Amino acid sequence: MHREIHGWHSPRLHKHMDIAVYGHYGFALLMIPTAAADYLEYERFHLMSAMSPMINEGKVKVFSVNSINSESWLNNQMHPRDKSIRHSQFNEYIYQEVVPFIRNNTSQETPIITCGASLGAFHAANLFFKRPDLINGVIAMSGDYDLASYTKGYHDQDVYFNSPMQYLPNLDDHNVLSAMRASNHIHILTGSGNYEAPDASRRLSAVLDAKGVPHDLDIWGHDMPHDWPTWRAMLPYVLGAKF
Repeated sequence: MHREIHGWHSPRLHKHMDIAVYGHYGFALLMIPTAAADYLEYERFHLMSAMSPMINEGKVKVFSVNSINSESWLNNQMHPRDKSIRHSQFNEYIYQEVVPFIRNNTSQETPIITCGASLGAFHAANLFFKRPDLINGVIAMSGDYDLASYTKGYHDQDVYFNSPMQYLPNLDDHNVLSAMRASNHIHILTGSGNYEAPDASRRLSAVLDAKGVPHDLDIWGHDMPHDWPTWRAMLPYVLGAKF
C-alpha cells in the first residue's frame, strides 16, 4: 500500500501538523483520530490494513490528520473558553488548509468524505454538517454528537455551533440543508456492546429525519463493543456496500 507523509506549519493552529496519505486514486476519505490520538493511529490499529484492498484498487484515497483534542476538550488544565476557541481553530484548519491540500492531491471534483470513530466520529459529523458545501458526506462510527458530553457544563456560542445535537434541530438555512439532502453518503454506525452508546446515534438519526436529510443508521449487535475490532469490521463494510 502506497503511503506518503506530508506536513506544514498551520497558520490557524500555530503549530506543525502532519497528514498521512494512503493510495493513489479514488474518492478522498478524510479520517479524524479518536480521542487525543495522532495521524498514524488508524494505521497502528490496523484499520488501514483492513481497507488496503480498496485502497490498492483505487477505490479510495485516505487522508489521515492529527487531532488537537489534547489541546481542547480533553485537556483538564485549559480554561473552557480556550478549549472552545481551539476547537473552532481546528475546524478552520480542516476547511482552509486540509481541504485545499486534498484538492491539490486529487482533483477539484473528487468527493471528500469525513470519517472517524468515537470522538473522531463527532468531529467527522460536525465538519460535514457545518460545511456540506466543502465536504460531501460522512462515515461516523460509535459517536456521541452532543458536545455537552465533553464540555463539563461549559457553554458558549462556539459550543452551540459545534454540537450537531444543538444546532441541527434549529437549522433553517435552505442552502445548507439542500447540500446535506443532496449527499448520498451520510452513514451513522454504532455497536451495541460494551461502552457503546447506540442511543446517541439514534438521536442524531431522529434529528436528520426531522430535517428531511437522507442517511443510513446502522446499529450493530451486542457483540460489537466500543473498540478497534468493531471499527475494523464496520469501515470496510461501509466502503464495500455503500460506495
